[in-house]
Amino acid sequence: MALTEATIEDKIEVVDCQGWKAIQVRTATVISKDDVEVSRSFHRHVVMPTDDWSGESTEVKAMCDTFHTSDAIAACKAAQAAYALPE
Repeated sequence: MALTEATIEDKIEVVDCQGWKAIQVRTATVISKDDVEVSRSFHRHVVMPTDDWSGESTEVKAMCDTFHTSDAIAACKAAQAAYALPE
């Protein structure tokens, strides 16, 4: 009776935000008993153009390098500033 746990990025999506794109990542944690899946849970996170994506997987980094250009970063910052609450 061997229990194993595997973590996989099973879904990576690019979402258009009118001038820039967000990368949505879903990670599945799969628990198996004797190679039969007994449990699966999910964690989701979003990588914005203004985020540090250096700790992401190789695949997510490649997508961020493609979509999070300097123009996208500027557009994201402008959108964030437009919705910022006054201090």
